Amino acid sequence: MTSHDGHSLTPRTVKDSQSQMAEVVLPNDTNPLGDLLGGRLMHLMDIAAALAAHRHSRSHVVTASMDHIDFLAPVHIGDLLILKSSINRAFNTSMEVGVKCWVENYIAGTTRHVASAYLTFVAVDQHGRHHQVPHVIPENEEEKRRYEDAGRRREVRKQEQERRKLAKKA
Repeated sequence: MTSHDGHSLTPRTVKDSQSQMAEVVLPNDTNPLGDLLGGRLMHLMDIAAALAAHRHSRSHVVTASMDHIDFLAPVHIGDLLILKSSINRAFNTSMEVGVKCWVENYIAGTTRHVASAYLTFVAVDQHGRHHQVPHVIPENEEEKRRYEDAGRRREVRKQEQERRKLAKKA
């Protein structure tokens, strides 16, 4: 199955596009207290999420939104930051991607969850025109829950967009 512009629309599993990246936190990435800057973490989360969106859509993607970012614990100079991303759900031309960030203590062999966010990407061609993306096949209970939750978040985003549109007219 392909779209009118030649992109494959064959549904894909979550694991087909899961992505992971690692980054050592350096002094240039931190505030005067030695903690990773929130904006730098958001930048890294955007890149990690884009990797999963690229893999799922097999096309160029652009960031449409970042929702509900939680900074749970500080990240320090020298920490090994691991960012894991996966597609929660694909709609017509957009995809919601979940990103979880972990700090790995490679000496002790432990990890701790430090941040999470949801990002929405839109698949585009080389001219910036939106195009369809394949659906996601959730395979286990966790993926099914994330799939359903993504649908609810999308409805909330649509309601908020409509509220803003009406507020502008008032």
